[in-house]
Amino acid sequence: ESEVNVTISSSFTGWFGLNVTRAAELWTNFPETNLGLFMKIKDQNGKNIEPKHVGLVTRKGPTDKQPFMVGYFKMSNEVHSRRTRSTRSYQAVSDSSDNEIAYAYSDAPYNAYSNSYLRFRNLPCKIHSLYVSFRDLGWQDWIIAPDGYSAFYCHGECSFPLAANMNATNHAIVQTLVHLMDPSLVPQPCCAPTKLSAISVLYFDTNSNVVLK
Repeated sequence: ESEVNVTISSSFTGWFGLNVTRAAELWTNFPETNLGLFMKIKDQNGKNIEPKHVGLVTRKGPTDKQPFMVGYFKMSNEVHSRRTRSTRSYQAVSDSSDNEIAYAYSDAPYNAYSNSYLRFRNLPCKIHSLYVSFRDLGWQDWIIAPDGYSAFYCHGECSFPLAANMNATNHAIVQTLVHLMDPSLVPQPCCAPTKLSAISVLYFDTNSNVVLK
């Protein structure tokens, strides 16, 4: 059996990863050996601690913070491909060597003396109302109708990992991974329109003709 160790601070909050490549290779070659992953948590004195006591989110926690596993691989023909290696729908690509990473989320820092927890919640990305007034833009002299239109916009955070139903691009996935490594480099990605609808506008053209387009 393979064992992976990672040391994190008691004040750490966010995602942390474990390289489980050896286990993944064994499972691929011998599927019957796949008994899952067992996580054991110890304090600096070697005492065992239950995950819930250190704020570690388990499969019973919020959906967007449950642990998952993702595989990065490169095809022999140099063509990048996507593959899901977890029970959740998450896709990733990489041009690095083959490896498998298991991620877990620590929702709250742990203090061995005070057992204090810090919990927070970020607002998820969603569509918001945005009305564009042609009068506010100073276009009322040449646009007859309508007075404006609803443009809408997206705002909020797209939580990691990006689910398949979010139609995330490779660029968004890479940006998310870079943000996890160093939030100061790039912000988290947010949604963008995938389909736009046209509107009819009645206006004066350059020859003062009334045009409906």
